Amino acid sequence: MTLTISELEAVLLVAEARNFRMAAEQAHVSQPALSRRIQAAEQKLNARLFDRDKHGVALTDAGAELVPIAQRMLSEFRDSLSDLSEFIAGRRGSVNIWALPSVAAAVLPPVAQALRQSHPHIRLVIQAASARQVTQAVAEGKADLGISIEIAGQPADVEFAPLLKEKFVLICPIDDPLARRKKVDWSVFASRPFVASGPASSIRVVTDRILAASGRAADANYVADNISVVGAMVAAGVGVAAVPQLALRLMDTTRLRSVALHAPVATREIGILIRKRRSLSAAALRFVGVLQKVSGKIAEAQ
Repeated sequence: MTLTISELEAVLLVAEARNFRMAAEQAHVSQPALSRRIQAAEQKLNARLFDRDKHGVALTDAGAELVPIAQRMLSEFRDSLSDLSEFIAGRRGSVNIWALPSVAAAVLPPVAQALRQSHPHIRLVIQAASARQVTQAVAEGKADLGISIEIAGQPADVEFAPLLKEKFVLICPIDDPLARRKKVDWSVFASRPFVASGPASSIRVVTDRILAASGRAADANYVADNISVVGAMVAAGVGVAAVPQLALRLMDTTRLRSVALHAPVATREIGILIRKRRSLSAAALRFVGVLQKVSGKIAEAQ
C-alpha cells in the first residue's frame, strides 16, 4: 500500500490535466513512463484510479478519494524537505551549550543577540555548570559543545580550542582604601581577610596556583561555592577576593570596586570544548562563528 512520491505526483498531474500526454510533459517523462507509475499505484491500491475512453480521462471514486490525500502527503513531504534544507544550511536548528556560569552570563547574551539578528530560527539551549561538569557533558555527548577552561585530566576524546583569556582582578568594598588604587599585587591577600571561591571552582585553580608559587599563600577566611556569594561577602566588608573579569557579571557590583592585579598578571584561558570525531551541525558551526567574533571584541575590551 506504500506509494512512492513519483507515483503520487503522477496521480495528481493526471487528475489535473485529465490527459496522460500533457501530464507526462509536465513531469518531464515519457508518456509510457507516466502510465507505468499510474499502473503501479493502481496495483498497490488494488483499485482503478482513472477511467480512460475516447473522450478523455476521468477520476474514479477511488481516484477522487486519493487526490486530497496525495496533496496533503506531498505538501507535508515538501515542507519537511524545506525544514531539512534549512537545518543543513544552518538557518534552523537547536544548539545545546554547557558553559561556565560567568561565560553564560557575560558572553552568551551578546552572542544570542547577534545570532538572533542573522539566524533567528536557531535555538540555543544553555546550561551553566562547573568546568568539570561542562567537560563531562561534552565527553558524554550531552552537550554539542562546551565553553570552559581546560581541566587537569582532560578526557582524550575532548578537544580544547582557545577562545579568549580573561584577566583576574581584586574586588573590594567601594569604600575600601584599595578601591582608590589602579593596581595591586597578590601580596595583599596575605594581609587581608581572603574570600575564596569553592575548591571545585575554576577560579580557585588559578588563585591557589599563583599564591602558592609566590610563597604568599593566603589562609581563606571564607569559602563560597557561588561566585555571587563571594561578591556579596566582599561587598559586606568581610574581606577581599580575586576573580576573573567575566565573573563580575554574576555579582551586584554597586558596592564593589575591581582593581587590576599584577606581579604576576593572572589570566584564565576560556576555550571551546568539542568531542573529537563528532561533526557539529551547521547551526552549531554558525553559533561558533558568532561566538568567536563576540569573544574577540570582549578580549579587546579588557
